[in-house]
Amino acid sequence: MANSSVKQLASQTVIYGTTNVLGRLLNYLLVPLHTYIFANAAQYGVVGELYAWTSLFIVILTYGMETAFFKFTQDENLKDRVYSTIVASLLCTSIIFIILCSVFSQTIAELLRYPSHPEYVIWFSIIIGVDALTSIFFAKLRYDNRAFRFAAVKLTNIFVNIILNLFFLLLCPFILQKNPNSSVINLIYSPEIGVGYIFISNLVASVVTLLMLLPGIFKQKFVFDWQLWKKMFGYAFPLLIFGLAGIVNETMDRVLIKYLSPNSEPQASVGIYSACYKISIMMTIFIQAFKYAAEPFFFHKAKDKDAKKAYSDVMTAFVFVCSVIFVGIMLYIDIVQYFVGETYRVGLPIVPILLMANLFLGIFYNLSIWYKLTGQTKFGAYIAIFGAIVTFVFNFLLIPKFDYIGAAWTTFICYFTMMIASYLLGQKYYHVDYNIKKTAFYIALAIAIYGVSYLITHIFNIQRMGMRILVNTIILIAYLSALFFTNRKSIMQLFKR
Repeated sequence: MANSSVKQLASQTVIYGTTNVLGRLLNYLLVPLHTYIFANAAQYGVVGELYAWTSLFIVILTYGMETAFFKFTQDENLKDRVYSTIVASLLCTSIIFIILCSVFSQTIAELLRYPSHPEYVIWFSIIIGVDALTSIFFAKLRYDNRAFRFAAVKLTNIFVNIILNLFFLLLCPFILQKNPNSSVINLIYSPEIGVGYIFISNLVASVVTLLMLLPGIFKQKFVFDWQLWKKMFGYAFPLLIFGLAGIVNETMDRVLIKYLSPNSEPQASVGIYSACYKISIMMTIFIQAFKYAAEPFFFHKAKDKDAKKAYSDVMTAFVFVCSVIFVGIMLYIDIVQYFVGETYRVGLPIVPILLMANLFLGIFYNLSIWYKLTGQTKFGAYIAIFGAIVTFVFNFLLIPKFDYIGAAWTTFICYFTMMIASYLLGQKYYHVDYNIKKTAFYIALAIAIYGVSYLITHIFNIQRMGMRILVNTIILIAYLSALFFTNRKSIMQLFKR
């Protein structure tokens, strides 16, 4: 039955979600650490910009091979050959990338306007190369349903990163303050490196992850099948274009703010935008966990008769959860704002815009299954390219006038138009009877609840944070109660043992 399929996906989402919730929460705790330590928003802007470039190049260096792996391993006889061919391919391209970036590090640093820090380029080239390679190892763990192994490696990566951040950014400065002549600390720590320690910590964590995965890699008999690789690359290439355009939509706003902002210190605008973007943590965590579980689930489910009914049920449940997350974050924004340092809170008005934008992105991920299942991945590329055009056009129009707020609205417009385009095309080539009325109701109700909260606190001029929290708690209880009683049959059936 379709409901049992939703339960199956829900259980997988919980497994991966637990890893992501715990991992991301721990990792995101670095945001307040960074934004409180680096009170100058321009410093944190460097972090936001470089990680935007990282996201772009990881997409380039994986070139759609994760999805190709899930597609071509549907033939069990080819599973090992597919895996080994992809590993060999990613290994070669990652090594070439690291070598080229290291050789031309100074030139690249100058192009990025960081001429004094060519080491950033080298560090990030290694991070990108290693992460691109390990992406296929994680994909295989997901395919094999080795969720606990997946979780162990992911969490180790996160803990190493966090521990090193705490060591370099808190412990070392504290020890030097107490004992300026500490020879050990002076040997391994230099205050001048500053935000560079964020990158060093990430680099070490990525290498540790690779070392943890190596034993399982060497158990595999490696064969490179050139003909098979050409077929996979042919399937994956549109996904590469899709991924590139998609990452432009997701991260290039940070780069564009640097060059288009009317702020006299545009790097500070990048920092504020990057920090407040991460306040949408819970929405991002849920969507990421859902993506990990959903892609293999959708492919496995495709052969079943009730597949389309399951896809519809999954969409409805997804929007339901995301709407609740939106309301929860916005009603308690008075508390959530302390996630970032005081310097960055001027950017809080972009939070509801970005939360809703990410909800639309999550819906788009749900809808995207139609072109992956039908093999018409070119449409995914077309939609993403369309989104990238929207991103560039509106960023160039809005950022010069509204600074990072213009970037937030551009993200909203981009994801909304991509969602609509994917839905219209999907209904033509792979029709699924999505419950549009119910999903639209969930979204509209969430926005309305936030609007009611905003109006009440402003009409009655409620200044005290404690009173605002009390009022919003009452509103939240009423909202959740209404959702439960109007959906109690579906909720009870979904979680019925």
